[in-house]
Amino acid sequence: MNELVPREAYEQIAKIIASDNSVVGIDAKETHIIIIHKLLEIEKRLDSLEKRLKQV
Repeated sequence: MNELVPREAYEQIAKIIASDNSVVGIDAKETHIIIIHKLLEIEKRLDSLEKRLKQV
């Protein structure tokens, strides 16, 4: 297990993306949706920080 991800979060994410119908054991669509959603959240936070820095 990755030391950068807390065990509880790791297990919760694993349950969400698990798929018995997939050869690799995860639902690729669900996984990508989660990743893209998180990247969009990060992008919004970065935009906000950049705006703050420009005001300083």
